[in-house]
Amino acid sequence: MNVIHTVKQCFTIRSLKVFHKQAFSPKYLLITNCCISVTLSSVGDFLEQQYELYSKDIEKYSVKRTFHMALSGLTVGVACHYWYRFIDTRIPGRNLSTVLQKVFWDQIICSPIVISTFFITLGLLEQTSKDEIIKEIKEKAWRLYLAEWTVWPPAQIINFYFLPNKYRILYDNTISLGYDVYTSKVKHGK
Repeated sequence: MNVIHTVKQCFTIRSLKVFHKQAFSPKYLLITNCCISVTLSSVGDFLEQQYELYSKDIEKYSVKRTFHMALSGLTVGVACHYWYRFIDTRIPGRNLSTVLQKVFWDQIICSPIVISTFFITLGLLEQTSKDEIIKEIKEKAWRLYLAEWTVWPPAQIINFYFLPNKYRILYDNTISLGYDVYTSKVKHGK
């Protein structure tokens, strides 16, 4: 019995290693990053909706809302995938000065783009007008941007200093799970 269990365990570990190598290879990295972003954006909205149900802010769980948040995760995942490639090409290296430059430009350029992409994606999915999307960005984006300045600079120092590019979206989305809950709250809160 122990031998069979050990063989199964080795097969599973070997399978995971093969999967990991393929998933994080340049050929499949965009797909992997998008899957990670979709999954964790969905989980973030699911958790927020569970809290809203518990606190009686909503009466019923909305699968459509979670689906829309997942699709916003997809668009944000694509944007971040290409952003990380771009910034690593333009500002190569991992010394402290370089990392701080990357963090600065990440906050000044990428954050506003990602926040706008989030609201535009959801606006299109919800079939709201261009004027309504712009109004929502003006009313709510600053809250997300302020939260970004609290969460992301320390997180991105770790991301840019220690991690190779291929793991940035995975790390980003892991840190972002709590932020995704907040993003869902800002988007759907009254």
